[in-house]
Amino acid sequence: MMSLTCRNIELVRSGMDFAACGCSSNASFQRFFLKKYVKGSSNGNKSYGGRKLVCCRPNITQCRVVSARTPPVLFNGIAQGPPPLLEVKTEPSSPISVTKLFEVVADDLQTLNKNLQSIVGAENPVLMSAAEQIFSAGGKRMRPALVFLVSRATAELVGLKELTTEHRRLAEIIEMIHTASLIHDDVLDESDMRRGKETVHQLYGTRVAVLAGDFMFAQSSWYLANLENLEVIKLISQVIKDFASGEIKQASSLFDCDVELEDYLIKSYYKTASLIAASTKGAAIFSQVDSFISQQMYEYGKNLGLSFQVVDDILDFTQSAQQLGKPVGTDLAKGNLTAPVIYALEEEPKLRDIIESEFCEMGSLDEAIGLIKSCGGIERAQLLAKEKADLAVQNLQCLPMGAFRFALEGMVKYNLERID
Repeated sequence: MMSLTCRNIELVRSGMDFAACGCSSNASFQRFFLKKYVKGSSNGNKSYGGRKLVCCRPNITQCRVVSARTPPVLFNGIAQGPPPLLEVKTEPSSPISVTKLFEVVADDLQTLNKNLQSIVGAENPVLMSAAEQIFSAGGKRMRPALVFLVSRATAELVGLKELTTEHRRLAEIIEMIHTASLIHDDVLDESDMRRGKETVHQLYGTRVAVLAGDFMFAQSSWYLANLENLEVIKLISQVIKDFASGEIKQASSLFDCDVELEDYLIKSYYKTASLIAASTKGAAIFSQVDSFISQQMYEYGKNLGLSFQVVDDILDFTQSAQQLGKPVGTDLAKGNLTAPVIYALEEEPKLRDIIESEFCEMGSLDEAIGLIKSCGGIERAQLLAKEKADLAVQNLQCLPMGAFRFALEGMVKYNLERID
């Protein structure tokens, strides 16, 4: 347990509501449980009494709160106005664990894992075997976890005590679509390994891999139609179109040094953020919350997805080949110009010449990577990732304070910790 000192706050070991803490340099991502109690005054009016505080973040060894304000009144579990600010000093904490973040929906994910292979279908043993190859490779199941987290957070708003069948089926459909896209991506990228296992096309050949991906897209579409919700059907169907649009947009701009940041963000939305945004909005729709809440969940998914993509593109230059599981600067070598490159091109004219030559000279790729690192491309891309992350957290302000919202915020901070 951590040690804290502050005015009008009593330390306890359990709590209910959340309040923003500001614990660390990324203040908006830290949350503390608060348990509020009300006591009557002599004239019969009620006023806020003491407040009990406990940090819900693990592995923080010491935290000293030096000032506090009375928190805003909660209406239906939602904070009215900005959260109270606490000035906090902390010792460094351990990195965020995705496994711990997803503990609040662990049972939901366990059920999903059991269902995934069975819902793919068994009409064609070869295609079934190919699909099982990537399912059995595991992964964080981030997208279905986000579906469950948003489903449970929004369900609280409308008094739902348990998830609906539609919530659960949506999570399964989302993971099927994601898996199908990975199978096709591995074919396009000629990747031999995925999550430490041989890729589908490496095992079964390109023809079977393409058909397996198509099969899973079709199967997910069938389950999607059976949800019988036109809004969600349109939302998820658009994602499959976006995948193709993203690949076409990328292929048509290889080695194009005039590509703008806006083009990069559109392509990143198509390839990464579209599915996450549709996942989180679809979950809110099935909770039957109002359109404002469901749109905020869409924006959360979009901003989180864009932030994730920018971070991945930064890591392509900053991590080692061993960490990446592929050579450093792979995207750049193929002519895919990402945020760090686009920013560096604004500062270093020589970089344009190297890229437009398509790295025909020995050592030119390494030289280009060095220029990107030395002229601020990485740092500016980091700011972009943090900008999208901050927007994602703001989109969560409409949700009730609790463990599910905390986990959704934690996902944003987990992503940024990858480039800290």
